Amino acid sequence: MIPCMTSTELSPVHYLPIATTVVALAFLPVLLLRARLRGWPPHLVWWAIGVACYGSGTMIESIITLGGNSAELNRWWYLAGAILGAWPLATGSVYLVLARRTASILTAISAVPLVVAAVAVMLSPIDAAQLASHRPSGSAIEWTWIRAMTPLINVYAAFFLVGGAVWSCVRFRGVIGQRGRVMGTALIAMGGLLPGIGGAMAKTGMVEALYVAELAGLVLIWVGYECCTRSGDPVAIESIPSRSVIPPETIPDQAAS
Repeated sequence: MIPCMTSTELSPVHYLPIATTVVALAFLPVLLLRARLRGWPPHLVWWAIGVACYGSGTMIESIITLGGNSAELNRWWYLAGAILGAWPLATGSVYLVLARRTASILTAISAVPLVVAAVAVMLSPIDAAQLASHRPSGSAIEWTWIRAMTPLINVYAAFFLVGGAVWSCVRFRGVIGQRGRVMGTALIAMGGLLPGIGGAMAKTGMVEALYVAELAGLVLIWVGYECCTRSGDPVAIESIPSRSVIPPETIPDQAAS
Protein backbone atom coordinates (compact mmCIF):
# COMPACT_ATOMS: atom_id res chain seq x y z
CA MET A 1 0.00 0.00 0.00
CA ILE A 2 1.26 3.47 -0.89
CA PRO A 3 1.68 5.75 2.17
CA CYS A 4 -1.44 7.67 3.08
CA MET A 5 -1.81 11.35 3.81
CA THR A 6 -1.01 12.65 7.24
CA SER A 7 -3.60 14.56 9.22
CA THR A 8 -1.77 17.82 8.59
CA GLU A 9 -1.99 17.31 4.82
CA LEU A 10 -5.75 16.83 4.82
CA SER A 11 -8.05 19.74 4.08
CA PRO A 12 -11.86 19.90 4.21
CA VAL A 13 -11.95 19.39 0.43
CA HIS A 14 -10.48 15.90 0.83
CA TYR A 15 -13.52 14.85 2.86
CA LEU A 16 -15.99 15.86 0.13
CA PRO A 17 -16.07 12.40 -1.54
CA ILE A 18 -17.43 11.06 1.76
CA ALA A 19 -20.25 13.61 1.65
CA THR A 20 -20.92 12.78 -2.00
CA THR A 21 -21.12 9.08 -1.17
CA VAL A 22 -23.62 9.80 1.62
CA VAL A 23 -25.76 11.86 -0.79
CA ALA A 24 -25.67 9.04 -3.34
CA LEU A 25 -26.67 6.49 -0.70
CA ALA A 26 -29.60 8.70 0.31
CA PHE A 27 -30.67 9.41 -3.28
CA LEU A 28 -30.53 5.79 -4.44
CA PRO A 29 -33.47 4.45 -2.36
CA VAL A 30 -35.56 7.44 -3.47
CA LEU A 31 -35.09 6.41 -7.09
CA LEU A 32 -35.61 2.72 -6.36
CA LEU A 33 -38.84 3.37 -4.47
CA ARG A 34 -40.24 5.50 -7.28
CA ALA A 35 -39.15 2.91 -9.82
CA ARG A 36 -40.96 0.16 -7.88
CA LEU A 37 -44.13 2.21 -7.54
CA ARG A 38 -44.15 2.92 -11.29
CA GLY A 39 -43.47 -0.62 -12.42
CA TRP A 40 -39.72 -0.28 -12.96
CA PRO A 41 -39.65 2.01 -16.01
CA PRO A 42 -36.24 1.83 -17.77
CA HIS A 43 -35.30 5.47 -17.21
CA LEU A 44 -35.65 5.21 -13.43
CA VAL A 45 -33.82 1.88 -13.34
CA TRP A 46 -30.90 3.31 -15.31
CA TRP A 47 -30.82 6.44 -13.16
CA ALA A 48 -30.63 4.25 -10.05
CA ILE A 49 -27.73 2.29 -11.58
CA GLY A 50 -26.05 5.59 -12.45
CA VAL A 51 -26.33 6.94 -8.92
CA ALA A 52 -24.98 3.62 -7.57
CA CYS A 53 -21.93 3.90 -9.87
CA TYR A 54 -21.53 7.57 -8.95
CA GLY A 55 -21.51 6.73 -5.27
CA SER A 56 -19.14 3.79 -5.79
CA GLY A 57 -16.62 6.06 -7.47
CA THR A 58 -16.72 8.64 -4.70
CA MET A 59 -16.53 5.93 -2.05
CA ILE A 60 -13.29 4.65 -3.61
CA GLU A 61 -12.02 8.25 -3.79
CA SER A 62 -12.65 8.52 -0.06
CA ILE A 63 -10.73 5.34 0.68
CA ILE A 64 -7.80 6.42 -1.50
CA THR A 65 -7.67 9.93 -0.07
CA LEU A 66 -7.92 8.98 3.58
CA GLY A 67 -6.35 5.53 3.63
CA GLY A 68 -3.82 5.54 0.81
CA ASN A 69 -3.79 4.42 -2.81
CA SER A 70 -3.06 1.04 -4.37
CA ALA A 71 -3.04 -0.43 -7.86
CA GLU A 72 -6.37 -2.21 -7.42
CA LEU A 73 -8.12 0.72 -5.75
CA ASN A 74 -6.99 2.97 -8.58
CA ARG A 75 -8.22 0.44 -11.13
CA TRP A 76 -11.67 0.20 -9.57
CA TRP A 77 -11.87 3.98 -9.22
CA TYR A 78 -11.18 4.40 -12.93
CA LEU A 79 -13.81 1.81 -13.81
CA ALA A 80 -16.51 3.31 -11.58
CA GLY A 81 -15.71 6.95 -12.33
CA ALA A 82 -14.23 7.39 -15.78
CA ILE A 83 -15.94 4.44 -17.49
CA LEU A 84 -19.27 3.93 -15.71
CA GLY A 85 -19.74 7.32 -14.08
CA ALA A 86 -22.17 9.14 -16.36
CA TRP A 87 -23.22 6.54 -18.92
CA PRO A 88 -26.05 4.90 -16.91
CA LEU A 89 -27.48 8.33 -16.00
CA ALA A 90 -27.40 9.34 -19.66
CA THR A 91 -29.01 6.05 -20.65
CA GLY A 92 -31.88 6.86 -18.31
CA SER A 93 -32.35 10.17 -20.10
CA VAL A 94 -32.27 8.35 -23.46
CA TYR A 95 -35.16 6.13 -22.34
CA LEU A 96 -37.03 9.12 -20.96
CA VAL A 97 -37.01 11.33 -24.05
CA LEU A 98 -36.92 8.80 -26.91
CA ALA A 99 -39.13 5.92 -28.01
CA ARG A 100 -38.15 2.71 -26.26
CA ARG A 101 -37.04 0.94 -29.45
CA THR A 102 -34.79 3.87 -30.40
CA ALA A 103 -33.44 4.07 -26.86
CA SER A 104 -32.66 0.34 -26.82
CA ILE A 105 -30.77 0.58 -30.11
CA LEU A 106 -28.72 3.54 -28.90
CA THR A 107 -28.00 1.80 -25.61
CA ALA A 108 -26.82 -1.38 -27.35
CA ILE A 109 -24.54 0.56 -29.70
CA SER A 110 -23.05 2.78 -27.00
CA ALA A 111 -22.53 -0.21 -24.69
CA VAL A 112 -19.98 -1.77 -27.05
CA PRO A 113 -17.12 0.69 -26.40
CA LEU A 114 -18.17 0.82 -22.76
CA VAL A 115 -17.78 -2.94 -22.30
CA VAL A 116 -14.51 -2.99 -24.26
CA ALA A 117 -13.08 -0.19 -22.11
CA ALA A 118 -14.31 -1.78 -18.87
CA VAL A 119 -12.75 -5.16 -19.67
CA ALA A 120 -9.52 -3.47 -20.76
CA VAL A 121 -9.32 -1.51 -17.50
CA MET A 122 -9.58 -4.73 -15.52
CA LEU A 123 -6.84 -6.37 -17.62
CA SER A 124 -4.45 -3.46 -18.01
CA PRO A 125 -1.25 -3.41 -15.96
CA ILE A 126 -0.95 -0.55 -13.48
CA ASP A 127 2.13 1.68 -13.50
CA ALA A 128 3.03 1.95 -9.82
CA ALA A 129 5.30 4.91 -10.53
CA GLN A 130 2.24 6.93 -11.59
CA LEU A 131 0.28 6.23 -8.41
CA ALA A 132 0.06 9.18 -6.05
CA SER A 133 -0.15 8.36 -2.36
CA HIS A 134 -3.55 9.95 -1.83
CA ARG A 135 -4.93 10.82 -5.27
CA PRO A 136 -6.48 8.53 -7.87
CA SER A 137 -4.99 8.91 -11.32
CA GLY A 138 -5.96 7.74 -14.80
CA SER A 139 -2.34 7.99 -15.92
CA ALA A 140 -1.55 4.86 -13.89
CA ILE A 141 -3.46 2.76 -16.44
CA GLU A 142 -0.66 1.49 -18.69
CA TRP A 143 -2.84 0.73 -21.71
CA THR A 144 -3.05 4.35 -22.80
CA TRP A 145 -5.49 3.62 -25.62
CA ILE A 146 -8.17 3.11 -22.96
CA ARG A 147 -7.87 6.77 -21.98
CA ALA A 148 -8.54 7.64 -25.61
CA MET A 149 -11.88 5.81 -25.44
CA THR A 150 -13.20 7.45 -22.30
CA PRO A 151 -13.81 10.86 -23.94
CA LEU A 152 -16.05 9.16 -26.53
CA ILE A 153 -18.09 7.50 -23.79
CA ASN A 154 -18.30 10.70 -21.76
CA VAL A 155 -19.24 12.90 -24.73
CA TYR A 156 -22.12 10.53 -25.51
CA ALA A 157 -23.15 10.59 -21.86
CA ALA A 158 -22.93 14.37 -21.58
CA PHE A 159 -24.92 14.87 -24.77
CA PHE A 160 -27.90 12.87 -23.56
CA LEU A 161 -27.70 13.66 -19.85
CA VAL A 162 -27.40 17.39 -20.34
CA GLY A 163 -29.17 17.49 -23.70
CA GLY A 164 -32.12 15.51 -22.37
CA ALA A 165 -32.51 17.92 -19.47
CA VAL A 166 -32.26 20.94 -21.75
CA TRP A 167 -34.76 19.40 -24.17
CA SER A 168 -37.26 18.83 -21.35
CA CYS A 169 -36.68 22.39 -20.12
CA VAL A 170 -37.51 23.81 -23.55
CA ARG A 171 -40.45 21.44 -24.03
CA PHE A 172 -42.22 22.45 -20.81
CA ARG A 173 -41.38 26.13 -20.94
CA GLY A 174 -44.58 28.13 -20.96
CA VAL A 175 -46.80 25.16 -20.04
CA ILE A 176 -49.19 26.08 -17.24
CA GLY A 177 -48.03 24.84 -13.84
CA GLN A 178 -44.67 23.58 -15.08
CA ARG A 179 -42.33 26.28 -13.83
CA GLY A 180 -40.91 23.86 -11.26
CA ARG A 181 -40.17 21.29 -13.95
CA VAL A 182 -38.42 23.89 -16.10
CA MET A 183 -36.29 24.92 -13.13
CA GLY A 184 -35.66 21.29 -12.21
CA THR A 185 -34.48 20.25 -15.66
CA ALA A 186 -32.20 23.29 -15.80
CA LEU A 187 -30.63 22.21 -12.50
CA ILE A 188 -30.19 18.67 -13.82
CA ALA A 189 -28.41 20.05 -16.88
CA MET A 190 -26.06 22.07 -14.67
CA GLY A 191 -25.46 19.09 -12.41
CA GLY A 192 -24.65 16.89 -15.38
CA LEU A 193 -22.03 19.34 -16.63
CA LEU A 194 -20.13 19.83 -13.39
CA PRO A 195 -18.46 16.39 -13.03
CA GLY A 196 -17.17 16.64 -16.59
CA ILE A 197 -15.66 20.05 -15.86
CA GLY A 198 -14.16 18.72 -12.64
CA GLY A 199 -12.76 15.69 -14.46
CA ALA A 200 -11.06 17.92 -17.03
CA MET A 201 -9.49 19.94 -14.21
CA ALA A 202 -8.41 16.73 -12.48
CA LYS A 203 -6.37 15.79 -15.56
CA THR A 204 -4.26 18.89 -14.95
CA GLY A 205 -3.53 17.73 -11.41
CA MET A 206 -6.39 19.54 -9.65
CA VAL A 207 -8.10 16.42 -8.34
CA GLU A 208 -9.71 18.45 -5.54
CA ALA A 209 -11.71 20.32 -8.18
CA LEU A 210 -13.26 16.99 -9.17
CA TYR A 211 -14.31 16.36 -5.56
CA VAL A 212 -16.11 19.72 -5.41
CA ALA A 213 -17.75 19.23 -8.81
CA GLU A 214 -18.95 15.71 -7.99
CA LEU A 215 -20.70 16.79 -4.80
CA ALA A 216 -22.21 19.94 -6.32
CA GLY A 217 -23.28 18.05 -9.45
CA LEU A 218 -25.07 15.26 -7.59
CA VAL A 219 -26.81 17.72 -5.26
CA LEU A 220 -28.05 19.75 -8.24
CA ILE A 221 -29.28 16.61 -10.00
CA TRP A 222 -31.22 15.53 -6.90
CA VAL A 223 -32.68 18.98 -6.30
CA GLY A 224 -33.66 19.18 -9.96
CA TYR A 225 -35.24 15.74 -9.78
CA GLU A 226 -37.28 16.78 -6.75
CA CYS A 227 -38.45 19.96 -8.51
CA CYS A 228 -39.65 17.84 -11.42
CA THR A 229 -41.43 15.21 -9.34
CA ARG A 230 -43.23 17.82 -7.23
CA SER A 231 -44.61 19.64 -10.25
CA GLY A 232 -48.12 18.67 -11.23
CA ASP A 233 -48.89 16.96 -14.51
CA PRO A 234 -49.15 19.36 -17.46
CA VAL A 235 -52.68 20.71 -17.66
CA ALA A 236 -52.67 20.83 -21.42
CA ILE A 237 -50.66 18.04 -22.97
CA GLU A 238 -52.12 18.95 -26.36
CA SER A 239 -50.43 22.35 -26.20
CA ILE A 240 -46.99 20.73 -26.11
CA PRO A 241 -45.54 20.38 -29.62
CA SER A 242 -45.45 16.71 -30.58
CA ARG A 243 -42.33 14.88 -31.71
CA SER A 244 -42.50 11.74 -33.80
CA VAL A 245 -39.77 10.07 -31.79
CA ILE A 246 -41.63 10.48 -28.50
CA PRO A 247 -44.68 8.31 -28.04
CA PRO A 248 -47.59 10.17 -26.36
CA GLU A 249 -47.78 7.64 -23.55
CA THR A 250 -44.37 8.71 -22.25
CA ILE A 251 -45.49 12.25 -21.50
CA PRO A 252 -47.42 11.55 -18.27
CA ASP A 253 -44.58 9.34 -17.04
CA GLN A 254 -42.07 12.06 -17.84
CA ALA A 255 -44.17 14.61 -16.06
CA ALA A 256 -44.06 12.53 -12.90
CA SER A 257 -40.52 11.23 -13.20
